[in-house]
Amino acid sequence: MSGSTVEQAAAGPSAADQAAVAALTQQVIAAWARNDADGFADLFVEDGTMILPGLIKLGREEIRGYLTDAFAGPYQGTRVTGRPLGIRFLSPESGILLTQGGVLAPGETEISDAQTIHASWVVVKLGGDWRLAAYQNSPAHQMLPAPGSTGR
Repeated sequence: MSGSTVEQAAAGPSAADQAAVAALTQQVIAAWARNDADGFADLFVEDGTMILPGLIKLGREEIRGYLTDAFAGPYQGTRVTGRPLGIRFLSPESGILLTQGGVLAPGETEISDAQTIHASWVVVKLGGDWRLAAYQNSPAHQMLPAPGSTGR
């Protein structure tokens, strides 16, 4: 039976779905460049989550509120950059995108090691569009204590 759901799932995600998931990074970059909290938050599903070092925002409206304040304050004039490291589809409607990037202060052209982050994006396909269900980032270069040390 050609074209069946089983055959499509076995064949993997379509090129269009792969491109759409990877494009989420560019949509985030564009929304950030415009200081557009609405555009950024609208990339999330209604009950999406965003976890950053030291904070968690539950739901699109909390994400929107956080970014509205951030763009008016500490993130004003900043840019964000990132690139996909890998995409893994869990089903035809869900996947995980891994990225590396960070926030660039005004005038910066490269992210310092101290500012580089790794991020995981849980993505879902709803109504034909790919959205963020969860986003989490962590410093890419954090020194962990040696095994057996107290870390002090």
